[in-house]
Amino acid sequence: MPEPKKIEIKEVVADLATAFEVFKKTNDEALKEVKEGKEDVLTKEKVEKIDKALTALEDAKTSAEQRSDDIEKRLNRSELSGTVKSEDLAKEVKTFNGHRIQSEKFKREADVTEDEYKAYTKAFGTVLRKGESSLATDEERKALSVGVDTDGGYVVPAAVSARTITRIFETSIIRPLVSTETINTDAIEGLRDTDEASSGGWVSETGTRANTDTPELAKWRVPVHEMFAQPIATQQLLDDSSRDMEAWLSMKVADKFTRVENAAFVTGNGVGQPRGFASYTTAATADATRTWGQLEHVATGAAGDFAASNPADILFDLEAAFKPGYLNNATFATRRSVVTKLRKIKTSEGIYLWQPSIALGVPQTLLGYPIALMEDMAELADGSLSLALGDFRQAYTIVDRQGLRVIRDNLTTKPYVKFYTTRRVGGAVLQFEALKFLKFST
Repeated sequence: MPEPKKIEIKEVVADLATAFEVFKKTNDEALKEVKEGKEDVLTKEKVEKIDKALTALEDAKTSAEQRSDDIEKRLNRSELSGTVKSEDLAKEVKTFNGHRIQSEKFKREADVTEDEYKAYTKAFGTVLRKGESSLATDEERKALSVGVDTDGGYVVPAAVSARTITRIFETSIIRPLVSTETINTDAIEGLRDTDEASSGGWVSETGTRANTDTPELAKWRVPVHEMFAQPIATQQLLDDSSRDMEAWLSMKVADKFTRVENAAFVTGNGVGQPRGFASYTTAATADATRTWGQLEHVATGAAGDFAASNPADILFDLEAAFKPGYLNNATFATRRSVVTKLRKIKTSEGIYLWQPSIALGVPQTLLGYPIALMEDMAELADGSLSLALGDFRQAYTIVDRQGLRVIRDNLTTKPYVKFYTTRRVGGAVLQFEALKFLKFST
């Protein structure tokens, strides 16, 4: 079943390689015409047309790879194959128990076994469709009790939670790039060791030895915040539905949560929500002298754009601002509109810095570093921070307090059934030397 998608990916990759070669040739012609004072509008339009085609092909390749992955994942799920791989089931049960013990009720109870988990998953789907009264036997009611919290909420089966998180991965590039921590409190704390001991220098055998400064430790803290979604459906729809309500609920919640999390991890202000990496104060100061808590930026030399002369130089300057250790796992983050400009940038030797993703599973690159598309980053404008480079895994941490939890409400707004779904998550920059911005300003 996945094979047609793989063939489609190969075709898109081949088209990408061909389109990029045409783009380079046409763009070189346009640059030559400008240099000779013979700019041709038709050539310029041709460059723009090919550029749009490249963007569309990049998106098509990403979409095709995601669809192929999704098909293979679904083939491993019970709704298509009738079985669940034992290793997948074990992981699901472990995740489910991890979410479960975050409730005071379950902290002192034994973990759920694989058989109990499968029984709970089945009962959970029945309750979402028709309510608790639809459980016909004591065994079904007992199965449901392993995930019912004291406040009336249900711990969502890990298969549903994972399916939702997969959708988050598919629509937001940031989660796979950064570090994640799972906690059972309202915040995660740690120590920051960025101070340096001082030295008294060289001294003779009998020379005076004065006290020197002692390095100090600082404390950091990342709180978690709650977000919610509340999809609704009529009881009649739930009664007559032939589809698994887990999938329906996960799609509804994923659509809401992906957009909320996306924006927060990039631009959130930290007040009642995660703090996004693009919301911090920046300064044109090197790591050795910059105040901790600020991120470094390098100015392009032009308001809302790259410099007209030697635009590649500023990208090399941005790369050179890092300590080498942070570049081993570095990634560019930017918007599609910025990528359009990056495609046209060449070195003085005529080498294009941007390269398309012409291999399966390999993203488009700039200076050899992968590019992660983040449309929540700022649009190009005077002073905008529209492009970032860094080791996001060291720089940014997402903190998960609670997986998805659902409260089924069939009384408040009859004949509709509300599925009040919550998730608690936080995020912040912890390593301020590992991430830097290109600031589009003079």
